[in-house]
Amino acid sequence: MFELLIKFFTAVLYNPLFNFLVLLYNYLPGHDFGLAIILLTIIIRVILYPISVKSLNSQKTLQTLQPKIQEIQNKYKNNKEQLAKETLSLYRQEKINPFSGLFLAIIQLPILIALYTVFWKGLNPSELANLYGFVSNPGQINAIFLGIDLSRANLIFAVLAGIIQFFQTKMLMPKNEPSKTNNSDISQTIQKQMVYFFPFLTVFILMSLPSALGLYWIVSGIFSIIQQYFILKQTKS
Repeated sequence: MFELLIKFFTAVLYNPLFNFLVLLYNYLPGHDFGLAIILLTIIIRVILYPISVKSLNSQKTLQTLQPKIQEIQNKYKNNKEQLAKETLSLYRQEKINPFSGLFLAIIQLPILIALYTVFWKGLNPSELANLYGFVSNPGQINAIFLGIDLSRANLIFAVLAGIIQFFQTKMLMPKNEPSKTNNSDISQTIQKQMVYFFPFLTVFILMSLPSALGLYWIVSGIFSIIQQYFILKQTKS
């Protein structure tokens, strides 16, 4: 069963991403591997755009519902079962899915794993023998981009990715009025901690991974920030 999953992962994600990356590398002027990663990232984000827009709209709606949610929390703070029922009823009434953001993360996780595999072993000349018939074998891939070897870990890229992750998470934080309820205080404390926890986790993870993945993370994060800015601005107007 495990071998079957690996074969499925390889056929559906790893091979297409690897071959498309090499295809971009072959046709770009100067065979710029970093630019190939940037273009691949943008294409992936464009494909995921409809899902990410739906996720952002749900998160924005959740932010606008915070006063109602806090009102429910105040009213049923001593009745956890009724609190859950009323909250779910509000979600159904507003036709939103509170787990839409999680759904987007679940979709992106296999792509990240596939890209990690591509950047980890795809640069080996022996791996180029597994290219599709219509993709030319470049012989070897020059992984140098802006003087940085993208096949190795790079602290600068890791820190940049963490900074971008901070602003990306900060933009999605609800701007609630302070509340006197314990539930709200705990929720707001957790949300504030997440603003710093996710960037720290990003830096920690990318410190030991090929900086090609860090470049993907940076470009993907910038794309997300621009997307969030326009969607959130459109919602406010």
